[in-house]
Amino acid sequence: MAGNFSAYYIGLAMVLLMSLGYLISDLGLDHQMLAPAVFAFGLVAFGFLGMGPVTIAVDSYGPVTDNAQSVYELSLIEQVPNIRQELKKDYSIDVNFERAKEMLEANDGAGNTFKATAKPVLIGTAVVGATTMIFSIIMALTKGLSENVNHLSLLHAPFVLGLVTGGAMIYWFTGASTQAVTTGAYRAVEFIKANIKLEGAASASIADSKKVVEICTKYAQKGMLNIFIAVFFATLAFAFVEPFFFIGYLFSIAIFGLYQAIFMANAGGAWDNAKKIVEVELKQKGTPLHDATVVGDTVGDPFKDTSSVALNPIIKFTTLFGLLAVELAVQLTAAQGGGLTHILAAAFFVVSFFFVYRSFYGMRIREDAR
Repeated sequence: MAGNFSAYYIGLAMVLLMSLGYLISDLGLDHQMLAPAVFAFGLVAFGFLGMGPVTIAVDSYGPVTDNAQSVYELSLIEQVPNIRQELKKDYSIDVNFERAKEMLEANDGAGNTFKATAKPVLIGTAVVGATTMIFSIIMALTKGLSENVNHLSLLHAPFVLGLVTGGAMIYWFTGASTQAVTTGAYRAVEFIKANIKLEGAASASIADSKKVVEICTKYAQKGMLNIFIAVFFATLAFAFVEPFFFIGYLFSIAIFGLYQAIFMANAGGAWDNAKKIVEVELKQKGTPLHDATVVGDTVGDPFKDTSSVALNPIIKFTTLFGLLAVELAVQLTAAQGGGLTHILAAAFFVVSFFFVYRSFYGMRIREDAR
Protein backbone atom coordinates (compact mmCIF):
# COMPACT_ATOMS: atom_id res chain seq x y z
CA MET A 1 0.00 0.00 0.00
CA ALA A 2 2.82 2.42 0.87
CA GLY A 3 4.46 1.68 -2.48
CA ASN A 4 1.22 2.30 -4.37
CA PHE A 5 0.59 5.63 -2.66
CA SER A 6 4.18 6.74 -3.23
CA ALA A 7 3.92 6.00 -6.96
CA TYR A 8 0.89 8.31 -7.14
CA TYR A 9 2.51 11.25 -5.39
CA ILE A 10 5.95 10.97 -6.95
CA GLY A 11 4.46 10.36 -10.39
CA LEU A 12 2.33 13.51 -10.15
CA ALA A 13 5.36 15.46 -8.90
CA MET A 14 7.25 14.49 -12.06
CA VAL A 15 4.23 15.38 -14.20
CA LEU A 16 4.10 18.79 -12.49
CA LEU A 17 7.79 19.47 -13.17
CA MET A 18 7.47 18.43 -16.81
CA SER A 19 4.25 20.45 -17.18
CA LEU A 20 5.98 23.58 -15.89
CA GLY A 21 8.77 23.00 -18.37
CA TYR A 22 6.22 22.58 -21.16
CA LEU A 23 4.33 25.77 -20.24
CA ILE A 24 7.53 27.80 -20.16
CA SER A 25 8.68 26.34 -23.49
CA ASP A 26 5.35 27.35 -25.02
CA LEU A 27 6.03 31.04 -24.41
CA GLY A 28 8.00 31.58 -27.59
CA LEU A 29 10.43 28.72 -28.15
CA ASP A 30 8.12 27.26 -30.80
CA HIS A 31 9.60 29.84 -33.20
CA GLN A 32 13.11 28.59 -32.48
CA MET A 33 12.77 24.80 -32.63
CA LEU A 34 10.48 22.01 -33.81
CA ALA A 35 9.59 20.54 -30.40
CA PRO A 36 10.26 23.00 -27.56
CA ALA A 37 8.45 20.78 -25.04
CA VAL A 38 10.98 17.99 -25.57
CA PHE A 39 13.79 20.49 -25.02
CA ALA A 40 12.09 21.50 -21.76
CA PHE A 41 11.81 17.85 -20.71
CA GLY A 42 15.53 17.49 -21.32
CA LEU A 43 16.17 20.43 -18.98
CA VAL A 44 14.05 18.72 -16.32
CA ALA A 45 16.19 15.59 -16.72
CA PHE A 46 19.28 17.81 -16.41
CA GLY A 47 17.83 19.19 -13.19
CA PHE A 48 17.44 15.68 -11.83
CA LEU A 49 21.06 14.97 -12.72
CA GLY A 50 22.04 18.16 -10.93
CA MET A 51 20.84 16.52 -7.73
CA GLY A 52 23.50 13.84 -8.26
CA PRO A 53 25.76 14.70 -5.28
CA VAL A 54 22.80 14.83 -2.89
CA THR A 55 21.34 11.62 -4.30
CA ILE A 56 24.65 9.78 -4.00
CA ALA A 57 25.12 10.98 -0.43
CA VAL A 58 21.59 9.98 0.59
CA ASP A 59 21.79 6.63 -1.18
CA SER A 60 25.19 5.87 0.39
CA TYR A 61 23.96 6.58 3.90
CA GLY A 62 21.78 3.45 3.90
CA PRO A 63 24.53 0.88 3.20
CA VAL A 64 26.84 2.60 5.68
CA THR A 65 24.33 2.31 8.52
CA ASP A 66 23.36 -1.21 7.47
CA ASN A 67 26.99 -2.34 7.48
CA ALA A 68 27.67 -0.56 10.77
CA GLN A 69 25.10 -2.75 12.47
CA SER A 70 26.46 -5.88 10.76
CA VAL A 71 30.06 -5.05 11.71
CA TYR A 72 28.98 -4.62 15.32
CA GLU A 73 27.20 -7.97 15.39
CA LEU A 74 30.02 -9.85 13.63
CA SER A 75 32.68 -8.32 15.86
CA LEU A 76 31.29 -10.28 18.85
CA ILE A 77 32.70 -7.51 21.02
CA GLU A 78 30.30 -8.28 23.85
CA GLN A 79 31.87 -11.73 24.24
CA VAL A 80 35.43 -10.45 24.61
CA PRO A 81 36.58 -11.11 28.21
CA ASN A 82 36.86 -7.99 30.37
CA ILE A 83 35.98 -5.74 27.43
CA ARG A 84 34.00 -3.30 29.55
CA GLN A 85 36.92 -2.81 31.92
CA GLU A 86 39.37 -2.36 29.02
CA LEU A 87 37.23 0.28 27.36
CA LYS A 88 36.82 2.08 30.67
CA LYS A 89 40.58 1.98 31.29
CA ASP A 90 41.75 2.95 27.76
CA TYR A 91 39.02 5.37 26.67
CA SER A 92 37.17 6.29 29.90
CA ILE A 93 33.93 4.96 28.40
CA ASP A 94 31.16 3.36 30.38
CA VAL A 95 29.98 1.24 27.49
CA ASN A 96 26.28 0.35 27.13
CA PHE A 97 26.02 -2.40 24.53
CA GLU A 98 22.24 -2.55 24.65
CA ARG A 99 21.97 1.16 23.94
CA ALA A 100 24.53 0.85 21.13
CA LYS A 101 22.56 -1.95 19.44
CA GLU A 102 19.33 0.03 19.69
CA MET A 103 20.93 3.12 18.16
CA LEU A 104 22.46 1.11 15.31
CA GLU A 105 19.13 -0.53 14.53
CA ALA A 106 17.31 2.81 14.60
CA ASN A 107 19.96 4.33 12.35
CA ASP A 108 19.58 1.40 9.95
CA GLY A 109 15.88 2.24 9.73
CA ALA A 110 16.77 5.81 8.80
CA GLY A 111 19.15 4.45 6.17
CA ASN A 112 16.38 2.36 4.64
CA THR A 113 14.24 5.47 4.33
CA PHE A 114 17.10 7.43 2.79
CA LYS A 115 17.73 4.72 0.19
CA ALA A 116 14.05 4.55 -0.74
CA THR A 117 14.00 8.34 -1.07
CA ALA A 118 16.98 8.46 -3.43
CA LYS A 119 15.85 5.80 -5.89
CA PRO A 120 12.88 7.72 -7.40
CA VAL A 121 15.28 10.53 -8.30
CA LEU A 122 17.52 8.05 -10.13
CA ILE A 123 14.62 6.51 -12.02
CA GLY A 124 13.35 10.01 -12.78
CA THR A 125 16.58 10.85 -14.60
CA ALA A 126 16.18 7.69 -16.68
CA VAL A 127 12.55 8.28 -17.60
CA VAL A 128 12.67 12.01 -18.31
CA GLY A 129 15.98 11.59 -20.11
CA ALA A 130 14.53 8.72 -22.14
CA THR A 131 11.86 11.12 -23.41
CA THR A 132 14.48 13.23 -25.18
CA MET A 133 16.26 10.15 -26.54
CA ILE A 134 13.01 8.74 -27.91
CA PHE A 135 12.35 12.08 -29.59
CA SER A 136 15.72 11.87 -31.34
CA ILE A 137 14.69 8.47 -32.70
CA ILE A 138 11.35 9.94 -33.82
CA MET A 139 13.18 12.77 -35.58
CA ALA A 140 15.31 10.25 -37.47
CA LEU A 141 12.36 8.07 -38.47
CA THR A 142 10.15 10.96 -39.60
CA LYS A 143 12.97 12.95 -41.24
CA GLY A 144 12.44 15.96 -39.04
CA LEU A 145 8.70 15.42 -38.49
CA SER A 146 8.04 15.69 -42.23
CA GLU A 147 7.08 12.05 -42.95
CA ASN A 148 5.10 9.23 -41.26
CA VAL A 149 4.04 11.42 -38.32
CA ASN A 150 0.62 9.73 -38.49
CA HIS A 151 2.29 6.48 -37.38
CA LEU A 152 2.77 7.99 -33.93
CA SER A 153 -0.88 7.37 -33.20
CA LEU A 154 -3.22 4.90 -31.57
CA LEU A 155 -4.62 4.37 -35.06
CA HIS A 156 -1.31 2.78 -36.08
CA ALA A 157 -1.56 -0.78 -34.76
CA PRO A 158 2.20 -1.51 -34.38
CA PHE A 159 2.57 1.56 -32.17
CA VAL A 160 -0.19 0.34 -29.85
CA LEU A 161 1.25 -3.18 -29.77
CA GLY A 162 4.61 -1.73 -28.78
CA LEU A 163 2.96 0.08 -25.86
CA VAL A 164 1.56 -3.23 -24.61
CA THR A 165 4.84 -5.12 -25.07
CA GLY A 166 6.95 -2.76 -22.96
CA GLY A 167 4.91 -3.47 -19.85
CA ALA A 168 5.46 -7.20 -20.28
CA MET A 169 9.23 -6.70 -20.37
CA ILE A 170 9.26 -4.53 -17.24
CA TYR A 171 7.29 -7.04 -15.19
CA TRP A 172 9.39 -9.94 -16.45
CA PHE A 173 12.57 -8.08 -15.50
CA THR A 174 11.48 -7.37 -11.94
CA GLY A 175 10.48 -11.01 -11.51
CA ALA A 176 13.73 -12.33 -12.99
CA SER A 177 15.94 -10.13 -10.82
CA THR A 178 14.01 -11.14 -7.69
CA GLN A 179 14.23 -14.81 -8.71
CA ALA A 180 18.02 -14.59 -8.97
CA VAL A 181 18.25 -13.14 -5.45
CA THR A 182 15.88 -15.77 -4.04
CA THR A 183 17.75 -18.69 -5.58
CA GLY A 184 21.15 -17.42 -4.48
CA ALA A 185 19.90 -16.87 -0.93
CA TYR A 186 18.41 -20.38 -0.80
CA ARG A 187 21.68 -21.96 -1.98
CA ALA A 188 23.64 -20.00 0.61
CA VAL A 189 21.27 -21.09 3.39
CA GLU A 190 21.49 -24.73 2.30
CA PHE A 191 25.30 -24.58 2.38
CA ILE A 192 25.30 -22.96 5.81
CA LYS A 193 22.91 -25.57 7.22
CA ALA A 194 25.05 -28.41 5.87
CA ASN A 195 28.52 -27.09 6.71
CA ILE A 196 28.41 -24.45 9.44
CA LYS A 197 27.37 -25.11 13.02
CA LEU A 198 25.39 -22.09 14.05
CA GLU A 199 25.41 -23.00 17.75
CA GLY A 200 28.95 -21.73 18.27
CA ALA A 201 29.77 -18.06 17.88
CA ALA A 202 33.13 -18.64 16.18
CA SER A 203 32.40 -21.94 14.41
CA ALA A 204 32.35 -20.60 10.84
CA SER A 205 35.76 -20.90 9.18
CA ILE A 206 37.15 -18.38 6.72
CA ALA A 207 36.92 -21.01 3.95
CA ASP A 208 33.23 -21.61 4.67
CA SER A 209 32.55 -17.88 4.75
CA LYS A 210 34.27 -17.46 1.39
CA LYS A 211 32.15 -20.29 -0.01
CA VAL A 212 28.97 -18.49 1.02
CA VAL A 213 30.18 -15.32 -0.72
CA GLU A 214 31.07 -17.41 -3.78
CA ILE A 215 27.57 -18.91 -3.93
CA CYS A 216 25.92 -15.49 -3.70
CA THR A 217 28.24 -14.06 -6.35
CA LYS A 218 27.67 -17.00 -8.69
CA TYR A 219 23.90 -16.67 -8.69
CA ALA A 220 24.04 -12.88 -8.93
CA GLN A 221 26.21 -13.16 -12.06
CA LYS A 222 24.11 -15.98 -13.49
CA GLY A 223 20.94 -13.96 -13.06
CA MET A 224 22.60 -10.85 -14.50
CA LEU A 225 23.78 -12.76 -17.59
CA ASN A 226 20.30 -14.14 -18.31
CA ILE A 227 18.72 -10.71 -17.91
CA PHE A 228 21.26 -8.81 -19.98
CA ILE A 229 21.16 -11.20 -22.94
CA ALA A 230 17.35 -11.25 -22.86
CA VAL A 231 17.14 -7.44 -22.81
CA PHE A 232 19.83 -7.06 -25.48
CA PHE A 233 18.19 -9.38 -28.00
CA ALA A 234 14.68 -8.14 -27.15
CA THR A 235 15.82 -4.62 -28.03
CA LEU A 236 17.17 -5.86 -31.35
CA ALA A 237 14.06 -7.94 -32.06
CA PHE A 238 11.55 -5.17 -31.40
CA ALA A 239 13.62 -2.58 -33.28
CA PHE A 240 13.68 -4.89 -36.32
CA VAL A 241 9.98 -5.74 -36.19
CA GLU A 242 8.76 -2.26 -37.10
CA PRO A 243 10.26 1.14 -36.20
CA PHE A 244 7.07 2.63 -34.76
CA PHE A 245 6.36 -0.56 -32.83
CA PHE A 246 9.71 0.10 -31.20
CA ILE A 247 8.82 3.72 -30.41
CA GLY A 248 5.71 2.51 -28.57
CA TYR A 249 7.83 -0.10 -26.82
CA LEU A 250 10.29 2.54 -25.58
CA PHE A 251 7.51 4.78 -24.27
CA SER A 252 5.99 1.81 -22.45
CA ILE A 253 9.33 0.75 -20.96
CA ALA A 254 9.81 4.25 -19.54
CA ILE A 255 6.30 4.64 -18.12
CA PHE A 256 5.87 1.15 -16.69
CA GLY A 257 9.47 1.23 -15.42
CA LEU A 258 8.90 4.53 -13.63
CA TYR A 259 5.92 3.38 -11.60
CA GLN A 260 7.22 -0.13 -10.99
CA ALA A 261 10.54 1.23 -9.70
CA ILE A 262 8.88 3.78 -7.40
CA PHE A 263 6.46 1.16 -6.08
CA MET A 264 9.18 -1.42 -5.40
CA ALA A 265 11.61 1.06 -3.81
CA ASN A 266 9.10 2.42 -1.32
CA ALA A 267 7.26 -0.84 -0.68
CA GLY A 268 10.62 -2.49 -0.01
CA GLY A 269 11.62 0.31 2.34
CA ALA A 270 8.33 -0.04 4.21
CA TRP A 271 8.83 -3.80 4.62
CA ASP A 272 12.39 -3.28 5.81
CA ASN A 273 11.43 -0.58 8.29
CA ALA A 274 8.53 -2.64 9.64
CA LYS A 275 11.13 -4.96 11.09
CA LYS A 276 13.00 -2.03 12.62
CA ILE A 277 9.82 -0.73 14.24
CA VAL A 278 9.21 -4.12 15.84
CA GLU A 279 12.82 -4.33 17.04
CA VAL A 280 13.41 -0.75 18.20
CA GLU A 281 10.05 0.72 19.17
CA LEU A 282 7.96 -2.31 20.14
CA LYS A 283 10.85 -4.30 21.65
CA GLN A 284 9.33 -7.50 20.21
CA LYS A 285 12.49 -9.15 18.87
CA GLY A 286 12.22 -12.95 18.92
CA THR A 287 8.41 -12.97 18.88
CA PRO A 288 6.09 -14.30 16.13
CA LEU A 289 5.45 -10.68 15.13
CA HIS A 290 9.17 -10.20 14.60
CA ASP A 291 9.36 -13.44 12.61
CA ALA A 292 6.62 -12.13 10.31
CA THR A 293 8.49 -8.88 9.69
CA VAL A 294 11.70 -10.79 8.97
CA VAL A 295 9.82 -12.68 6.24
CA GLY A 296 8.62 -9.34 4.91
CA ASP A 297 12.18 -8.04 4.91
CA THR A 298 13.25 -10.90 2.63
CA VAL A 299 10.80 -9.46 0.08
CA GLY A 300 11.63 -5.83 0.81
CA ASP A 301 15.38 -6.16 0.25
CA PRO A 302 15.20 -7.45 -3.36
CA PHE A 303 12.38 -4.99 -4.05
CA LYS A 304 14.30 -1.99 -2.73
CA ASP A 305 17.92 -2.85 -3.47
CA THR A 306 17.72 -5.05 -6.58
CA SER A 307 14.72 -4.78 -8.88
CA SER A 308 13.79 -1.13 -8.43
CA VAL A 309 17.24 0.41 -8.77
CA ALA A 310 18.18 -1.90 -11.66
CA LEU A 311 15.29 -0.54 -13.76
CA ASN A 312 17.30 2.67 -14.11
CA PRO A 313 20.08 1.19 -16.31
CA ILE A 314 17.57 -1.06 -18.09
CA ILE A 315 15.60 1.97 -19.32
CA LYS A 316 18.75 3.88 -20.26
CA PHE A 317 20.37 0.93 -22.02
CA THR A 318 17.24 0.06 -23.99
CA THR A 319 16.81 3.66 -25.16
CA LEU A 320 20.46 4.31 -26.05
CA PHE A 321 21.08 0.96 -27.70
CA GLY A 322 17.66 1.14 -29.34
CA LEU A 323 18.71 4.32 -31.15
CA LEU A 324 21.47 2.36 -32.89
CA ALA A 325 19.34 -0.76 -33.41
CA VAL A 326 16.42 1.01 -35.08
CA GLU A 327 18.73 2.94 -37.40
CA LEU A 328 20.39 -0.33 -38.40
CA ALA A 329 16.99 -1.91 -38.99
CA VAL A 330 15.81 0.98 -41.18
CA GLN A 331 18.99 0.90 -43.27
CA LEU A 332 18.80 -2.88 -43.67
CA THR A 333 15.15 -2.67 -44.73
CA ALA A 334 15.98 0.00 -47.32
CA ALA A 335 18.85 -2.07 -48.72
CA GLN A 336 17.52 -5.64 -48.48
CA GLY A 337 13.77 -5.31 -48.06
CA GLY A 338 11.51 -6.07 -45.11
CA GLY A 339 11.74 -9.86 -45.39
CA LEU A 340 15.30 -10.17 -44.06
CA THR A 341 14.60 -7.66 -41.30
CA HIS A 342 11.59 -9.64 -40.08
CA ILE A 343 13.53 -12.93 -40.20
CA LEU A 344 16.27 -11.37 -38.07
CA ALA A 345 13.64 -9.98 -35.70
CA ALA A 346 12.19 -13.48 -35.25
CA ALA A 347 15.64 -14.95 -34.65
CA PHE A 348 16.53 -12.28 -32.11
CA PHE A 349 13.22 -12.79 -30.33
CA VAL A 350 13.79 -16.56 -30.08
CA VAL A 351 17.16 -15.92 -28.39
CA SER A 352 15.61 -13.37 -26.05
CA PHE A 353 12.70 -15.68 -25.20
CA PHE A 354 15.08 -18.53 -24.41
CA PHE A 355 16.90 -16.42 -21.82
CA VAL A 356 13.61 -15.08 -20.46
CA TYR A 357 12.55 -18.70 -19.94
CA ARG A 358 15.94 -19.55 -18.45
CA SER A 359 15.83 -16.55 -16.09
CA PHE A 360 12.93 -18.21 -14.27
CA TYR A 361 12.91 -21.95 -14.93
CA GLY A 362 16.70 -22.19 -15.13
CA MET A 363 17.02 -20.40 -11.79
CA ARG A 364 14.38 -22.40 -9.94
CA ILE A 365 15.33 -24.69 -7.07
CA ARG A 366 14.80 -28.24 -8.26
CA GLU A 367 13.19 -30.87 -6.09
CA ASP A 368 16.31 -33.05 -6.19
CA ALA A 369 18.36 -30.17 -4.82
CA ARG A 370 16.26 -29.69 -1.73
